[in-house]
Amino acid sequence: MNDRLIPFHDRPDAGRRLADLLSKYGGRDDVLVLALPRGGVPVGFEVAQRLAAPLDVFVVRKLGVPWQPELAMGALASGGVLVLNPEVAGAPDIDRETIGQVVERERREIDRRERSYRGDVPRPAVEGRVVILVDDGIATGSTMRAAAQAVRELKPKRIVIATPVAPPGARERLRTDADEFVCLAEPRSFLAIGEFYRDFAQTSDDEVRALLARATTPEPGSIS
Repeated sequence: MNDRLIPFHDRPDAGRRLADLLSKYGGRDDVLVLALPRGGVPVGFEVAQRLAAPLDVFVVRKLGVPWQPELAMGALASGGVLVLNPEVAGAPDIDRETIGQVVERERREIDRRERSYRGDVPRPAVEGRVVILVDDGIATGSTMRAAAQAVRELKPKRIVIATPVAPPGARERLRTDADEFVCLAEPRSFLAIGEFYRDFAQTSDDEVRALLARATTPEPGSIS
């Protein structure tokens, strides 16, 4: 897409634009939108509303290097799927114990967030459905890759990765993890996701819960 489409005003604006590219999935009873919290939820909400599809969250946590948290060793997704970035996780000063400690911490956070967002409501069924994985942007791709690989284990009919913005290399990096990659903008100059939004304020847990409550209620099912 042409760079003139960005910056987006905010996440809902990006979600509405993204939904236009996903219109072929509208009105179908086999589509499920899974948003990556927190920032992906306002985007996913707009996508789900426009497609008349159920919305739920799929929690993925970045595994930051303890002494440099912004540097990702990989990511951990719901269901325990672990994706490591060998260029970082394989560094001489990062051993298995270090990785294990970070994984355990983030596993606890995934459990906490799922209870916080969903409570006792069962996760929706995934098997045999078209799953649209939504985030507010992709940088390294490790988080989305972990999500796609975790969802793949649940036997969906199709996985669609959908995001407003990503660097040019993301499409190729995620090619084997999804059946389709939908992106509004892939600018050649890419430093951070936030630079493509006028309003990139942090999404709170309360906002996530409120949007899930407003969304089309997913039918109960089991994804285990």
